[in-house]
This record gives sequence, C-alpha cells and structure tokens, in this order.
Amino acid sequence: MNKLSVLITDDHPIVLMGIRGMVESTSQFEVAGTAHSATELIEMLTRMQQSSVLPPIVVTDYNMPGDETHGDGIKLIGYLLRRFASVKLLIYTMVSNPLIIASLYDLGVAGVVQKTQPLTELRKALECVAGGRIYRPGLRATPDAADKISSKVERLSAREFEVLRHFVAGMSMGEIAKMLNRSVKTISAQKVAGMGKLGARTDQELVALCVELGLFQ
Repeated sequence: MNKLSVLITDDHPIVLMGIRGMVESTSQFEVAGTAHSATELIEMLTRMQQSSVLPPIVVTDYNMPGDETHGDGIKLIGYLLRRFASVKLLIYTMVSNPLIIASLYDLGVAGVVQKTQPLTELRKALECVAGGRIYRPGLRATPDAADKISSKVERLSAREFEVLRHFVAGMSMGEIAKMLNRSVKTISAQKVAGMGKLGARTDQELVALCVELGLFQ
C-alpha cells in the first residue's frame, strides 16, 4: 500500500520531533519533510509543486511568530489554502478560541487539533482527512481554562484576537497594520476594543492577562 505523504511545520523542534515520530510509526503515512517557519514551509511547498510532488496533507501550527515575509495565523493559513489548493491543512495549535477555530474552518482547513490533546488525536485527524472527511472534534480545554475562555476570550472577534496576539508578541501598531493590510487607525481601534472585552485597562494589564490565560501560546 502506498503511504500518504505528510509535511509537518512547527517552530518548536520538540513538537516537530513528536509529530514526526507519530507519523513514522504508522503504516498509512510517511513524512515528506519538516519546516520550522512559514517561509520555509512555503518554499518547500513551492518546490514540491514545481516538481508535481505536493504532499496531500500538511500539518502546521497556527502561531509561528517572527516571520516578517509571510506572518502566521489567519493570514498564513488563508495564503496556504489559496496558493496550494490541493493540499489538506491540519492545524495543530494551542489556540482554543471558538471564533478563531470557526474562522479556520470557514477558510477551508481540513481540521483543527489542540496541542493539549495527545498525539493519538492528531493521528485520528490524519486518518479522518485521508478518508476524505473534515475532522471536527469536540475541542476542549481544562475546566479552569474553559471558564476563563467563556467569560472573556469568546467576546473577541477574530480580527481583535489577531491584533492583540501580534501586539502581545511585541509588534507595533504600524507593523500590525502593515501585516494585516489595514490602517493604523483601524488596528488601534481593534486593539482598544479587544482590551475592553478582556477588561484590560493598560498594555501591562493586557500582557499579564494574556499570560494568565495562556491565550497566545
């Protein structure tokens, strides 16, 4: 039986190692390659596309900061789905915000698996996608985290979530505006609105709250 190729992307080497080991232990899948950033992923897929050997499945993290060329998050996922339409994207992430997860499915991803779940769940997702289905699990968090998410994070819009995520990562309003193709005025308004929904009165309170919630891990 021919194995299905899977390309894996994550900016944490230990996560890459874990996913690779899981894939290599199966009889159905094989690792087509690994990438550590959005740019490396896109370069690999471009070369594979030119050689007509695109892998049918790509597993990628949602949050991979530091890539000024392609960014990460919704921007990166949307680009990958447009540029490599034949590839099925599985998102392996710490993000549990229902709005973000819903946005990813609306974009057209094949599934979202939380990193808080065991690797066996990612294997189930791979098998589901290989069978031509969309993987839609009952995503869950710990009880404490679920309470905090329901009371604060769920009120954020997908765009507010993205703006706050980049701001907490250290980007300026100008840099975020350039990355998301919006005006600085719009980005600033979304930041203020997001802070209000989270109950953060200052930038310091915002960062502290996000660390407490593990919001952008």
